[in-house]
Amino acid sequence: MSLKRFMSSSPASEGVSRMIFKSNLKVNQYSGQLSKPDRRVTIQSSAPTGGVPMSFAKPMLVVCLMAAIAAPPVLAAQDAMKPAVSGSPGMVPKELVGAWTLVRCDNVYPDGHRVELYGPNPTGMWLIDAQGDYMMQIVRAKRMPFAANDKSKGTPEEYRAASLDTNAHYGHVSADGNVLHGEIIHASFPNWDGRISDSSYTIHGDELTYRVAKPSSGTGEGAHGEVVWRRVHS
Repeated sequence: MSLKRFMSSSPASEGVSRMIFKSNLKVNQYSGQLSKPDRRVTIQSSAPTGGVPMSFAKPMLVVCLMAAIAAPPVLAAQDAMKPAVSGSPGMVPKELVGAWTLVRCDNVYPDGHRVELYGPNPTGMWLIDAQGDYMMQIVRAKRMPFAANDKSKGTPEEYRAASLDTNAHYGHVSADGNVLHGEIIHASFPNWDGRISDSSYTIHGDELTYRVAKPSSGTGEGAHGEVVWRRVHS
């Protein structure tokens, strides 16, 4: 766009049109007649030095307007050149997001022997969304049903089995390096409500393994938990 069109169409040109110009008409003190107009045009200014010559003010105004127009693209280009910020600590990595199915959930004791907390071939699901909110449930493959078919009328043995044969909780998970941060909101084991824990974890292919420093049972004997999950592909 030419400079002439810019000055005629730009909103800034309205400010120029509002400037007060005057032609100094001099009055003859003796005859009371108006003399010929003084064609020297000046821009009215509040500066004590008087008017600014239009030949100087107009180019200066154009330069200011062009600088204001050019500034946004320059700033945008500078922002585009900034390096991307990598994931911050406390965020959930993309590799954790999704659905996972349980492979193994064991207690490992100081002497090296293992105990399958939920029996052979336990089942379970672990769902993690992009914000790190999760739901997890682990269940023994074969469980004892309540004879009364009423949860409020179970026997002591039935209640004990129901407690030991399942583990469920939900909350928020994040990671920093190879450390998994877990914040449990509520759990089927009430002692875990509000629990915050850190666990080391590794991912090999589609399998994720993490260590539980204090499992829901066996802690008194020095056991730690080891849980393995496999990614579910849609």
